[in-house]
Amino acid sequence: MTLKDVLIIGGGIAGNTAALYTARASLEPTVFVGLNPDQLSLTAMVENFPGFINGVLGPELVGNAKKQAEKFGATYINENVESFEINDGAFTIITADKTYQSRTVIIATGASARFLGVKGESDYIGKGVSTCATCDAAFYRDREVVVIGGGDSAMEDSSVLYKFAKKITIIHRRNEFKASKIMQDRIFGLKDKIGIVWNSAVEEIIGNGQFVTGIKIKNVETGELSELKTDGVFLAIGHDANTKLFAGKVELDQQNYIITDKRARTSVPGIFAAGDVADPTFRQAITSAGTGCAAAMEAEKYIENLKANKKY
Repeated sequence: MTLKDVLIIGGGIAGNTAALYTARASLEPTVFVGLNPDQLSLTAMVENFPGFINGVLGPELVGNAKKQAEKFGATYINENVESFEINDGAFTIITADKTYQSRTVIIATGASARFLGVKGESDYIGKGVSTCATCDAAFYRDREVVVIGGGDSAMEDSSVLYKFAKKITIIHRRNEFKASKIMQDRIFGLKDKIGIVWNSAVEEIIGNGQFVTGIKIKNVETGELSELKTDGVFLAIGHDANTKLFAGKVELDQQNYIITDKRARTSVPGIFAAGDVADPTFRQAITSAGTGCAAAMEAEKYIENLKANKKY
């Protein structure tokens, strides 16, 4: 088995950026894309990535980054990684078909937004259903939207949307928010445009085949069903870092995100992490690309040190 220099797990913007930088450094990276699309590839239009005056489609941005990395020699494998092991002097990645070993690994598996799992939801992702207010709020200028959730994320999303939307309705299944008091107070002070529906859960997302037009709501106490017209549904019920493979192997925080230092280094020398898998705070395409770059440059330095110390 050939011992490679760099294996990258994850085919989103962080993984592709890491692939581009390591490929240009002649490290011939192999990227495991996985069978499920990354979060950016589920985003219709990205207007806040620098350099695209008129915006760019999420899948196009990711696809172009992949092609750019391939141009410099990166290899892509469309398989899920089933096992990850740390061995003496090498790291082992196992897919359904093959085993790979490498001197360094860059983890860029991202974080998955939590979904409601209700009827109509999957049909309108990117067509009125969003998991990122920072990304999509500007598309809802002077429109009516709903925010689902009651934690800090829901409060933050509502604050972002307040700058654009005509009306915001927060729907929460309890009779009080679980967000921090300062965040709640901020939202309660914006009563001119923000309304709250308590003790309620979304039962169905309705649309016209092309875009969201409304939702069905159920009162969890009375069982009463009602309909609410809306132009957009923002899910703010949390994210789950895709770190199941790495539990017990690299250090994770209490939310199961990979802990890194400012140089994208994990608790294990030779393993680096980039993008949303190590970022519970920002979760933006530009920050993911930045940490992908950092992880790649640190991986290159790590390999150079191995050579300098005759451990290569």
